[in-house]
Amino acid sequence: MNQIEVFCPGSVANVSCGFDVLGFCLEPVGDVMKVTKTETPGVSIGTILGQDLPTDPLKNVASVAVTALLEAHPSKYGFRIDIDKRIKPGSGIGSSAASAAGAVFAVNELLGKPYSRNELIQFAMAGEALASGAAHADNLAPVLLGGFTLVRSNKSLDVIKLPSPPELVATIIHPKIELKTIHSRAILKNTIPLEKAVQQWGNLGAFVSALYTNDYELLSRSMKDKVIEPYRAMLIPRFEEVKKAAIDAGALGSGISGSGPSIYALSKSIKIANQVGDAMKNQFDDLDLEYEVHISKINNEGIKILH
Repeated sequence: MNQIEVFCPGSVANVSCGFDVLGFCLEPVGDVMKVTKTETPGVSIGTILGQDLPTDPLKNVASVAVTALLEAHPSKYGFRIDIDKRIKPGSGIGSSAASAAGAVFAVNELLGKPYSRNELIQFAMAGEALASGAAHADNLAPVLLGGFTLVRSNKSLDVIKLPSPPELVATIIHPKIELKTIHSRAILKNTIPLEKAVQQWGNLGAFVSALYTNDYELLSRSMKDKVIEPYRAMLIPRFEEVKKAAIDAGALGSGISGSGPSIYALSKSIKIANQVGDAMKNQFDDLDLEYEVHISKINNEGIKILH
């Protein structure tokens, strides 16, 4: 195989109570990436559609991630990466993770699959480190593995794929402003009160339990963020109003998608998820601000091969 085209889905990280450890994979929104084997060794960036991204291989998250892979598994061939970038950088729905994960997945396929999807996370993290200033896997893991994932340890890359309740549907509203992860991390505190930490541990443990037991009420009670959301909410227009509107419309819970500015909600059915989307839109309609809304079942497959 000399060429492959893959769909690289978006993702929601943190999921309120799981800062830097919890994430889930989206279905309808994502990039399309084509990787071609070349006779010249190394990694090159070819055509980029949709967004203005660097073509310098040292500055593009996709090529940086592939370079990390090739350092561990050298090849006499090179690889050219063409990207149809449909996830806006700084959107909060895993733009850099889609690029990094998609690139290493595609090259791994062309190399004959020397690594498992789980093992590819370590290489994709090099791209995430370039994008956000921190090597974290909470977006990468669901993109590569599908569904919900829990990163027990970034250092040892102990990643667990979690079950997805069958009726769970996500609504994401993306106000079209850019909020870079590296900036939204800069406002966070390095220490938190013990009381808030204990509340967060309880919510995260209960959320994971709810995924295993399909307990939608427990999941709803667990979608509380006592640690990160209070700081990042101020960076997102009308966050509190949008969150309240989503819950009033029937959502199980709502919060910041990744580092923002996108806001997500989880609902028990596509019907409710659509109602939630309408309620969210109503909060932005009188602002001079473009936005888009995605309604998504949980994508349990992750990255998929198109051609």
